Amino acid sequence: MSFASTLLRSRAVASLTSPHGVDRYLELVNPMWAAHEVRARIVDVHREVDVAGHPPVTTLTLAPTSTWRGHRAGQHVQLGVEINGARRTTRVFSVSSAESGAGDRFTITLRANPEGVVSRFLAEEAMPGQLVHLSQAQGDFVLPDRMPERIVLISGGSGITPVMSMLRSLQRRTHRGRITFVHYAQSPEHQIYADELAEIKRAGYGIDVHLLHPELGDPAFSPAWLSRLVPDFADVDTWACGPAPLIEAVRAAYDGSEALRVEYFKPPRNTAGAAGGQVAFARSGKAAENTGATLLEQAEALGLRPESGCRMGICFSCTATKTEGTVRNVLTGETSALPDEQIRICVSAPDGDCTVDL
Repeated sequence: MSFASTLLRSRAVASLTSPHGVDRYLELVNPMWAAHEVRARIVDVHREVDVAGHPPVTTLTLAPTSTWRGHRAGQHVQLGVEINGARRTTRVFSVSSAESGAGDRFTITLRANPEGVVSRFLAEEAMPGQLVHLSQAQGDFVLPDRMPERIVLISGGSGITPVMSMLRSLQRRTHRGRITFVHYAQSPEHQIYADELAEIKRAGYGIDVHLLHPELGDPAFSPAWLSRLVPDFADVDTWACGPAPLIEAVRAAYDGSEALRVEYFKPPRNTAGAAGGQVAFARSGKAAENTGATLLEQAEALGLRPESGCRMGICFSCTATKTEGTVRNVLTGETSALPDEQIRICVSAPDGDCTVDL
């Protein structure tokens, strides 16, 4: 660390720049100067998928400030962007490039969510030179430092992004074992990274690539089908990411095997709470009959706009205090009735009466 960096991060400078902090002043001089925060410029925009009538998929290459500490394959970042001068909005996106080091460029690949302001803007309108705000890389869905000889990677739809980061990292590490890569897409036209995966499949080098499109007659995921590719798959280290139906099928196939690591691209729909009773949002004074949906969804149905980010339990930006009642985690099915408990309202659904400080 240079003397200037050490000075800018010192308590003395922090006290002099209070209450705004040194990064607010550095940003006025040069947006790419930072002592603590992470920012990045978009330096390249590449359209991965562009099918008429369907949301596009775009890869953004980001050049971060020197404060970026790098990422491990499979991790995600919180990305904030100011759209048309409005308040910065933050969402969570997986890093799609191979593992990076401090200050290294990296990529995110995202699909434009028709209902999402941030993803639509980034996928459809973002341009080189645009400034974005970042968290450090986060998440435990990662490759180990010492890789096993045999690996299975399974993904569906946009869930390919963290898995692709893993595959690219393994190629960079010159992994000498066997990799079975399975991906489900709606059609060949919807296939993300199609050219790169075709080249990997052609080259081989210990990587078996299986790109499946069930709507065109390819087999849906099943234990019998996977066992033909990997006979003892339940004992092989596996990483899987995708929509809930795929991941739930994968989990059932592995039947509790510790070899499987999963990440839901979206929360599974309803291991939800039990409908009935009343949900009250104490600070706003609003209440309604409990529908069994997540507390975030029920708050929004009442016109509230609580802080939220990923909407799948990753970023913790929607954390609120549950003062009383029982909630069920829609990802795991676990329940908790502790009073004055910090919960993530995007993945917490009430069982009966519930009060939240919102």
